[in-house]
Amino acid sequence: MDLNTLYHRTVETWADRVNAVAPDQWEAPTPCRGWAVRDLVNHVVGEDLWTLRLVGGATLAEVGDGLDGDLLGDDPVGSALAAAREASTRVAERLPEAGVVHVSYGDIPVVDYVHELAADHLVHSWDLAAACGGDTRLDPHLVTELAEFFAGREDFYRAAGVIGPRAVSHGGQQSELLAATGRDSHWGPTHAGLARFSAAFGRGDVDAIMASMTDDCVFEATGPAPDGVRHAGAEAVRGVWDELFEQTRGAAFTEEESYAAGDRGSLRWRFDWIGDDGTPGHVRGVDVLRFRGGLVCEKLSYVKG
Repeated sequence: MDLNTLYHRTVETWADRVNAVAPDQWEAPTPCRGWAVRDLVNHVVGEDLWTLRLVGGATLAEVGDGLDGDLLGDDPVGSALAAAREASTRVAERLPEAGVVHVSYGDIPVVDYVHELAADHLVHSWDLAAACGGDTRLDPHLVTELAEFFAGREDFYRAAGVIGPRAVSHGGQQSELLAATGRDSHWGPTHAGLARFSAAFGRGDVDAIMASMTDDCVFEATGPAPDGVRHAGAEAVRGVWDELFEQTRGAAFTEEESYAAGDRGSLRWRFDWIGDDGTPGHVRGVDVLRFRGGLVCEKLSYVKG
């Protein structure tokens, strides 16, 4: 496939997914760890605006920090579509001239840079569709083209920190491409629910924690030994969180690792606090979670020591 056609079609795929984002979905979690939908779209908009400058011959130093921060403003869809349109036009103009592009890891041929852009737009289109419950099917012709390009560069990109650890492929070329970029092609409501739940604990936001749990949720606490205490129902569970965050000085949960599959999830965490004498303390533990409809219905907690 002609490279400009390939790139243009991936940008169109991205634009279609952006247009499908509902007003209440901008804060939804995505397969990109730590990014909500707005963060993901802002990232791609930034990439498109960088494309305008880099394909035009600018260096990283010349662009500086001018594209840092929020690029979406009050019209995220309009901002994303405008940036995509401008980048697509610039690539079509400059691609025939060949030359090099100045990127963070050196100077590369413009054709390699445009291939990277195409792969990023296609994969992030899947991220956005998965996050918003949209159509996650990707054009197989685009997948085939970009899987071939990516195969020879996967190890380099991973070593450079551009992509995360390889995920498990569930079969088929699309799943294989997503796995190569660190994505589980089965990402769905359980993964999203786990991300929301962990983020709510990280903020100490009891309302958000309970919004991530079912009305008949069950929480099995870590103590007292050996079996802990079982709390059943949203009212009882909320009472535990209210007491924890209101009465524990400096209470803070940090996610260390998480995993989801089917209706199950695990969350490895660290809990820090400040004692009455001002001495900091912490424990490390894990939650074994069960989900229903993307909400936590059971949380069994265990700690070290």
